[in-house]
Amino acid sequence: MRKVVLITGGSSGIGKSVGEYLIQKGYTVYGTSRNPQKIENHPFKLLQLDVNSVETITSAVQELISIEGRLDVLINNAGMGITGPIEDTSTEEMRKVFDTNFFGAIDVMKAVLPQMRLQKAGIILNITSIAGYMGLPFRGIYSATKGALELVTEALSMEVKNLGVKVVNVAPGDFATNIASGRYHTPVFENSAYKKVYQENLDLMNSHVDSGSDPIEMAKGIHNIIESNNPKIHYKIGSFMQKFSIVLKRVLPDRTYEKLLMNHYKL
Repeated sequence: MRKVVLITGGSSGIGKSVGEYLIQKGYTVYGTSRNPQKIENHPFKLLQLDVNSVETITSAVQELISIEGRLDVLINNAGMGITGPIEDTSTEEMRKVFDTNFFGAIDVMKAVLPQMRLQKAGIILNITSIAGYMGLPFRGIYSATKGALELVTEALSMEVKNLGVKVVNVAPGDFATNIASGRYHTPVFENSAYKKVYQENLDLMNSHVDSGSDPIEMAKGIHNIIESNNPKIHYKIGSFMQKFSIVLKRVLPDRTYEKLLMNHYKL
């Protein structure tokens, strides 16, 4: 029996790459997009879904189940980035990113859980970020949304384990995708105390995305997790140094680790 997969944010980037790879491996794949009618020649079917609209989430999940009769895998991938000094970034923009990356992901999980409970089987993969393991300068809000989702995943995993549902986190590092184009950038204000260093860090962040790893690594990693009989709760997929930075945070004194990060970001 072919497993049925739903990938939020499946129209481009990591979501599209993962979907294409899973199709090659024999899965039935559905993606989502806020405007699927604008996307031509996509390799798999896209359902209309906006993670900030519970109505569209419910409708998309019901449509998929009415067609396939089941849902085996949710890849909670839709998200957005945000950069900026905490002091200069509007709280309204911060809330928008939490609505998308955190509450939106939760609403999608809520929508698929009844079907997975009915089946007594299913796996949810929340795409977080290695940035969610540490507060990064000028990316603090993004880090916070992903760190919050990591913790909710830990809690949900315990709540649904006896119902046959598995929940895991997959934290990618920098991958060569179009995330930078959809990221909210707090403007570099002329009178900002952070003007020079924030501009330098914006340039650094964009170069990291442009020179990131091939998304096929994420696709292969996710496929292995789905195929695992007993998956872990936390997975990190990225360069050695990105993954090693999490280990360093665990073993180094706080201020020593902070100094390493500040040196890296030239602060």
